[in-house]
Amino acid sequence: MSKQSSRRLPVPTPETAPYWEACHDHRLLIQKCADCGKYQFYPRSICSHCTSTNIIWVEAAGCGTVISYTIMHRAISEGYAKTGPRVLALIRLEEDVQMMSNIVECDPEQVKIGMAVEVTFEDWSDEISMPMYRPAGNR
Repeated sequence: MSKQSSRRLPVPTPETAPYWEACHDHRLLIQKCADCGKYQFYPRSICSHCTSTNIIWVEAAGCGTVISYTIMHRAISEGYAKTGPRVLALIRLEEDVQMMSNIVECDPEQVKIGMAVEVTFEDWSDEISMPMYRPAGNR
């Protein structure tokens, strides 16, 4: 198990299980309505645009833009005590959905609104990998 195991882990539900399974494989899935064609995130059983139940999972490009962020200097729990300042950001993906996540592999002071980011994953346990974002081209 990873060093992250002291953190509170998400518990997959029937609606979110495909998302977490893909994250475990280091792939980012989001939902798309097969009727109206709109994407949505967070996972739901109906379309947030047209209320259709004809929802499919598609692989997201994993690229986006920071639209807002905050730098957290205090750990929210003991599981985060040794991680130093963390950047919590609202990211708009290319598919025009928004996702909250952390910005990693970057000095927190370098994060800017409008910054291009790409998904990466941190393995928090044997079952859960968390999508994080790093500056685009930071491989």
